[in-house]
This record gives sequence, C-alpha cells and structure tokens, in this order.
Amino acid sequence: MAPGAFNALVARAVRQAGFEACYISGGATANVAGYPDIGLITLTEMARTIREIADASGLPVIVDADTGYGDGPESMIRTAVEYERAGAAAMHIEDQVFPKRCGHLEGKTLISAEDMAEKVAAAVDHRPSDEFVVIARTDARSVTGLDDAIDRAKLYRSAGADMIFPEGLRSEEEFEQFAKGSPGLLLANMTEFGKTPDITTARFAELGYQCVIYPLSMQRVAMGSVMRGLEVLKQEGTVRSLLGDMQTRAELYDLLAYTPGEQWPFPGVPPK
Repeated sequence: MAPGAFNALVARAVRQAGFEACYISGGATANVAGYPDIGLITLTEMARTIREIADASGLPVIVDADTGYGDGPESMIRTAVEYERAGAAAMHIEDQVFPKRCGHLEGKTLISAEDMAEKVAAAVDHRPSDEFVVIARTDARSVTGLDDAIDRAKLYRSAGADMIFPEGLRSEEEFEQFAKGSPGLLLANMTEFGKTPDITTARFAELGYQCVIYPLSMQRVAMGSVMRGLEVLKQEGTVRSLLGDMQTRAELYDLLAYTPGEQWPFPGVPPK
C-alpha cells in the first residue's frame, strides 16, 4: 500500500503510520497549487515536491510523471533523470496525448502503442540507476477496450517496463482478466469516486497485484475536514467544538520529531 502524500508533513505521517512506501499524485500536487489535473504542473515543481516528500518520509516514493512533460523520448529521458535525482524510487508514465485528463474521466485520447513503447524504452535505457522502477500506465480500457489495454501492456513490458499500471478498470473481473493477460508486476489504483469499485488491498493481492496506490484518499479526508471546519467557524465564530478532531500541538511536534529548545534533526541530512 502506498498512500498519497500531498506534502511533506503528510509524508511524515505516512511513515509514522507504518507504511512501507508513499505515492505522489500529479493530480493531488496540482490541486494543492489550485489547479485541476490537466497537466499544468511542471517538471521543476514536481521535482521539488519529490525532494520534500522523500526527505521528510525517508520512504521509497512512487511518483506520477503524467505523459513525461513532453511528446518525445528526450522529455521522457529528462523526466527519469530528474525524478531519480530528486529522490523518487519509481515513476509511472501514461499513454495519453498531452494535455492529459484524469484517468477516471471520459474524453481521453491515446498516443500510439509504438510511440509509448519508445518513451518507455527511453526512460529505461537512460535512468541513472537500474534500481529506479519504470511503471507504464495504460489508459486504453476506457478508450479502446480491455483487450487493447492488455496488448499495450505486453508491448510496454517488451520495451522494458518493470511494472504495468492499468488505469480505469471497472470490476474485480477486469482486474483479474488483465493480470492473467499481462503476467508480471502490476500496480492498481484505488481512487474514490471513480470508475473502479472499492477493492481491498488483500483482494488486489489475490487478483495478482503487488502494489496499490491511494492517490487522493488522504487529501480528500483532509479537505473534507477543512470544509466542515470552515463552515463551523463561519457559523459559530469559534472552532471550540472541533478541538477533539484536531491534531494537537504535542502530536504535531512528535510527528516533526521536534523538541523545543533542542537542535532539530533536519530530514535527509545525516548527522556528522
């Protein structure tokens, strides 16, 4: 399980909760900046977010790379290099035309499978380290059907993809069919309010998936609380009734590993 961390503080909470990895969603990063998920976040902005979250969490970080911030293999190469240098352990790239759309919306357009395979091969061949995991995402299910998604997955694996991410599958049966048609490492996306029904991590494992990301779950929980808190403040002129729902100062300091009056251990910088 890789919960989405939309900033460094959430990333520390992911680690404190005992998870073994975290995830950075391009959509969540855009939302935090006040944008919809339509490809407006730049590579530079994403690399900064990766550095903050990787340092704060100390966890392997899986990162959304959208379409690679460009159409050609050169952009894909730069993305792989910059992501790994920033501290990412893995990235996923998708076979949509830029500007992309959220994977659970209609109206998506795909690039050719051959062009995507070329981008996958470019990322794999030029990644600084073989330990950096390249994940190929296909959005074909909602555009050209499940059979084409499976065929694309096979091509992307042959191009060197370490793992495949089928986006927008609509049932357990489809996840199982995809896994049987595309044997190898697989990533599932468990996002709320989309095309995929709620499936537990244990069930995904039974269906043949090794990694499950929760890209927007914590952001949605947080923003739901923010919206309700603002409503209470507006109506009551105080947030006294919400104190029991808040993270306390002591809990925040514990999460930050901060003790007032003592030198703070800066994340990502080992002591001399």
